[in-house]
Amino acid sequence: MNVEKLLHMKGGAGDLSYAANSKHQAKAILNIRPMLEKAMIEVHKHLPEKMVVADLGCSSGPNTFLMLTEVMKTIGKQCQRLGVEPPEMLFFLNDLPGNDFNTLFQSINVFEESVRAEKDAMSVPHFIAGLPGSFYRRLFPSQSVHIFHSSYSLHWISQVPEGLESKGEHTSPNKGNIYIGKTSPPLVVKLHQDQFQRDFSVFLKSRFDELVPGGQIVLTFLGRNKVDIYNGEMSTIWGLVSESLNSMVLEGLVEEGTLDSFNLPHYAPSIEEAKAVINEQSLFQIINIQMFESNLDPYDDSDDDFVFDNIQSGANFATTIRSVLEPMIASHFGATIVDELFSRLAMNAANHLLKEKAKFAVLALCLKKKKNRYLSCDHHVVK
Repeated sequence: MNVEKLLHMKGGAGDLSYAANSKHQAKAILNIRPMLEKAMIEVHKHLPEKMVVADLGCSSGPNTFLMLTEVMKTIGKQCQRLGVEPPEMLFFLNDLPGNDFNTLFQSINVFEESVRAEKDAMSVPHFIAGLPGSFYRRLFPSQSVHIFHSSYSLHWISQVPEGLESKGEHTSPNKGNIYIGKTSPPLVVKLHQDQFQRDFSVFLKSRFDELVPGGQIVLTFLGRNKVDIYNGEMSTIWGLVSESLNSMVLEGLVEEGTLDSFNLPHYAPSIEEAKAVINEQSLFQIINIQMFESNLDPYDDSDDDFVFDNIQSGANFATTIRSVLEPMIASHFGATIVDELFSRLAMNAANHLLKEKAKFAVLALCLKKKKNRYLSCDHHVVK
């Protein structure tokens, strides 16, 4: 799978688009609002005349502009408290080249109207630019960015781990699964973990070079609360998709080999795994790290242990997953299976929700750049 080409959310603004089905992501941004506010205020203490903020993995929905609004409100309020002029702010919106930047840019006028309605944000001069490219490499000049933000992106790794492919007579070791499933051998787990560690290390080294002294990173991405990786939250979620695809294989609607050659470029780490990479790099101080949970149904905000309407919740979940996976599914299996696949996913999810109210874990981190203890060059760190 060519991840840089195929990994993008479903574009447009229709009912099945990512823009219309990213409520989980909006909740995450609101959950980490105090973390983002604290980071912005800390960086602003140096009273820069200009501030550069980059949103990595921005996608094309309204959540990108929700983040921008929160940043501008925070800076506007802080400047009023201090009695100083707000800095000029440059926002870079980054994602892979296949992202629907057209829909994103067409939404800027709506965003500007909302800013004019926000008293605290309207006083902040700002500029917006798009930046296509993978965040698993350098994107900016050295020491040019004050704040990096990324929401629901870093669980997407740079490639499907090598060794999972079906080639000739070689059968994929992850047969029947699209992620780490209950039947996946330990090798599959290790391949995913190693790929995440390599990618997250490169991500941190790149951002270290690009941040100004004292700059900060605020991240949210899907993680894992459960110790047993085979029983992890994302293993359950992607397992429901695998179950739907396998049922279509049994009915001859999908070729078995086509399923076996499909693996998601995805890994959901535990807090301990993320901390291990950060500490090994020794480039950033961990200011805050926490895990919170969300219900499978993005429209279910209750804390109950049961689902009121499992059919509706299953349908809500399936539509959300479709807005994420459809481009990859259509490219690999063909567009003709898409409606049937996600119809089956809705029913499988509804049946699962009768047994338990499934949740998934979201990892949130705030990191501060340490003093220049290292000179980083081409992602090789030299002491």
